[in-house]
Amino acid sequence: MMDQELSHKSVGAVANAVAILRFLAQAGRPKGVTIIARETGVSASTCFNILRTLASVRLIEFEAMDKTYRMGLGVLALSVPLLGVNQVDLVRPELQRLAEAHKSLICLWLVTDGERMVLVDKVWTGGTVRVDMALGSRLPSYVGAMGRCYAAMKGLRAEDLRAHFDSLRWQSPPDFSSYLKDVEAARADGYAFDYGNLFVGLEIAASVITDASGVPRLAISAISIAGQLTRRDILRQAEDIRASSDWVSEVLFGVSRGERQRDRNAASKAQAGAAPSR
Repeated sequence: MMDQELSHKSVGAVANAVAILRFLAQAGRPKGVTIIARETGVSASTCFNILRTLASVRLIEFEAMDKTYRMGLGVLALSVPLLGVNQVDLVRPELQRLAEAHKSLICLWLVTDGERMVLVDKVWTGGTVRVDMALGSRLPSYVGAMGRCYAAMKGLRAEDLRAHFDSLRWQSPPDFSSYLKDVEAARADGYAFDYGNLFVGLEIAASVITDASGVPRLAISAISIAGQLTRRDILRQAEDIRASSDWVSEVLFGVSRGERQRDRNAASKAQAGAAPSR
């Protein structure tokens, strides 16, 4: 309901200004009005007026020599209160939004250098019957729904992935061919599922958060008791978690959501090309 109210009250000029700021932040170098308007989908005249306004309040800087715009120190001033804040604390409001929207246990996992995932935060809102996990719980990075996403980001050959798979412990193990198909789907979709493999009786949807080099750094998972949600609801949940992961990858690690989507599109085309003809 809150999302619907916000969408109904959306102010076009503000949305356009945010799109322009995001584009300039990701561009990394000054850009002219024509390019900014084309890349953001904002009309040239509107874009010009917004750029002038943003420049007047020092959020962006105008380069008079070549008539281009770049990010300004005013943006840094706005972000000062967040500097030094724990990443977990920054992500928590998004976890709360997901929990309220999907009535599941929402978990945030830290990916360690030793290829383990450690539960660093969790949020639950809703009914009285729920699943729970202890903070600090550790899982191998290749296991479960998160593991399928992690494996997709690593891009290993099937034989190398098989070595990791054989070392995993599941309560109800999938066969490797099914696991491999799930990994390929995760590479194209940006999310993955685990229906009772990791923990019998639990259904999990997950997506990973990457840095600018494509290295998995964090993961978000939603855990529910089997049968509490329909498969369609779990799919919607996964799509929402993917959107959150894209957003967190962008704001914490500077990864363009467009770049992540292009990678998924490329993976989807490759998967379709590899599929046997019927």
